[in-house]
Amino acid sequence: MTEVLINKTECGQRLDKFMSKYLGEFPMSYIYKAFRTNKIKLNGKKPKGSEKLNPGDSIKIFLQTEQAKVKAPKLTKHFKIIYEDENILIVDKPIGMLTQKATKRDISLADEVLSYLDEKGELESLNGFKPAPSNRLDRNTSGLVLIGKNQVSSVALSQMLKEKSIVKSYLALVKGTILKSLTINAFHRKLPDKNEVQILDYKADGTKEIVTKITPLEQKENVTLIEVQLITGKTHQIRAQLKELKHPIVGDYKYGDVNLNNYFKQKYNLTSQLLCSYKVKFENCNNILSYLEDRVFIAFVPTMFSKILDKDS
Repeated sequence: MTEVLINKTECGQRLDKFMSKYLGEFPMSYIYKAFRTNKIKLNGKKPKGSEKLNPGDSIKIFLQTEQAKVKAPKLTKHFKIIYEDENILIVDKPIGMLTQKATKRDISLADEVLSYLDEKGELESLNGFKPAPSNRLDRNTSGLVLIGKNQVSSVALSQMLKEKSIVKSYLALVKGTILKSLTINAFHRKLPDKNEVQILDYKADGTKEIVTKITPLEQKENVTLIEVQLITGKTHQIRAQLKELKHPIVGDYKYGDVNLNNYFKQKYNLTSQLLCSYKVKFENCNNILSYLEDRVFIAFVPTMFSKILDKDS
């Protein structure tokens, strides 16, 4: 028999959802059967599964629960830690690393974060909850990724990102000269059977409205350093939107200018787009993360930005 005592970071969720996370690979049908046959009890009673959990609740499990422990193989850490406390982890993802696995053989940021937390001994107290990134970056985009270290903070981060209470800003080096700030309203559509998107200036089937703010920071010959703020956040939004504006990101071989990319590859050995999620600001934190309100966190910007701007000046 295993007993789980619910703490303040786990309360508020349904029992069936909690058990699904805790028991890992067990299917929901098996979990509901365990409810019906008294293999899982809530405060000594047979549960339905829809009960909301409260601090101090006792869940007794009369099953073999080896799968409840989150599996975290030991991995070398390639990310940098920008900020960490008992609730959240803010890391700087390097270029070339997936945020989440694309295939079973991949090693992603999510895997390395689990390994890091396991090494610190922080996974055992989470009752099967698996910390994971709340936001994603493309493989070749570096910068800030947010991770909730418990159920409550993970939900809070996801909700704040959805409500735009966390402001994300990016740096990009783009083709051509941009002299004034822009706010662009457009429509975003994923292309079927392709890992690409299309930006339209009109609403059409399958499109979603997007808003992008662009502020020029510095010009050097044929390129401009810009800050980009996403009012909405869709797949490849920045990269595709800048292509549509005729200011593609330097080094972007999916949406960029081939001749320009080849020039920078030959001159600087540049092999990825110069796009970095460099800043996040916490606003309107009416939740467990209220102590972070108005805090700003900054990533380590890749040195290639300054290398190109300085050498091309």
